[in-house]
This record gives sequence, C-alpha cells and structure tokens, in this order.
Amino acid sequence: MKQKDLGLIAFFVLLFLPFFLFDSLFNFYISFNRAHGLIMAFVKFAVLATLGEIIGARIRTGNYFNKGFGILPRAIYWGFYGITIKMAFIIFISGVPTFLEYCGLHGASGLMAEPLQWKKVLLTFSISTSLNLIYAPVLMTFHKITDTHIIQHNGAFSCLFKPLKMKHIITHLDWETQWNFIFKKTIPLFWIPAHTITFLLPKDMQILFAALLGIVLGTLLAVASKKKQTV
Repeated sequence: MKQKDLGLIAFFVLLFLPFFLFDSLFNFYISFNRAHGLIMAFVKFAVLATLGEIIGARIRTGNYFNKGFGILPRAIYWGFYGITIKMAFIIFISGVPTFLEYCGLHGASGLMAEPLQWKKVLLTFSISTSLNLIYAPVLMTFHKITDTHIIQHNGAFSCLFKPLKMKHIITHLDWETQWNFIFKKTIPLFWIPAHTITFLLPKDMQILFAALLGIVLGTLLAVASKKKQTV
C-alpha cells in the first residue's frame, strides 16, 4: 500500500468519523437530510460516486488523477444523477407496492413500515428488480455518454456548457462491454441484491448507502476496463 492510498483512507476516516463522534452533528445530518433530500442526494453522489471513479482510475492506471480526468464536471454530473436516483427511489418505492396490490398482493403498501420479515424482503427485492431493469440501464448508459463527453473535452469544466454529441457518442460506445458486463452481470449479480438491502434500511440511510455503492460502481467499471485490455 502506497502513501497516496493511505491518504485516501485518511480522507474516508475524516469524512465519516465526526458523524460517529458527535451526536449533534449526526442529528443535524438527519434533520437536514429530511428537509432537503434532493440537495443531499446531489452532494452525496457528487462526492462519493466521483470518489468511486477516482478509485477506478487508480485501479486502471495506477494513479488517482490523470490528465483530462475532469473531476469537477464528473462530480456535477454525478450530483444531477443523484437527484434522478432520489426521484427513482421515491417513484419505485411508492409504485411497486401499488402495482403488487393491483396484482392481488393485499397489504403490500404497508410492508415497508413493518419489521423485517420474508414478505418485506420479497417486496424490497421486487422494488430493486423493477428499479434496476427499468431505470438503471438508462442511468448507466447516460453516465457512459457524459464520461465520454468529458474525455473528449480533456476534462475541461467548460464541457458542462457544450452540447453532447449524442449520435456520435452512442454510435461509438463499447456496447459489448456495456451489454455483456454492465447490464448482464452487474445488474443481476450485484445491483439487484445490493438495492434489495438498500430498501431494507431506514429512509434516512438509503440514498447515502446508494451513494456508497457508487464507489463500488467505479471499481466494477475499472475491472471491466482492465478485463477488456487483457483480452
């Protein structure tokens, strides 16, 4: 483990330790999170999901920061993705139980408030499956598009104000990796089980846990990239 890796670990500790040491700070986080959920979703994903991409860069290249990486535009894009993720959580947590009741599973809407039981796990699995089959592929594809856009502009902050060349980027995406690894493997084997757990957590912790999973996303994308390079 190199000194720069120890620095990242120290950053993690300094970021989260105060919330465990000071009850007042933790209580402030809970109250602010409840009052300003969209703002906090932006902040959490801007910080944690971008951090996942930085870790992914370390795995791929041996460095945390590379020329043209574009940490600020990546963070801002991830912040806006965080808002859409919060929106998707609200929609699917509300909508899937309603749909299950429509299909005949009476009482599904009240299960989220119940203690842990097999029916609640089945419900959160259903929510996670719906979310990851309907919403996640769109997010993952658009994330790849904006990543490409950032790279095409050498990570310059100004890329946020320039139009996306959607036709060109979509045409030249690595669809083999996107389909065979990102969609076919990470969604059923990781994201659906991971978000099943996410929806079992208290509401105040769901988006934070999802943002932490963004760190895992960065690692998975880095592994996929290295795997492609060795083929």
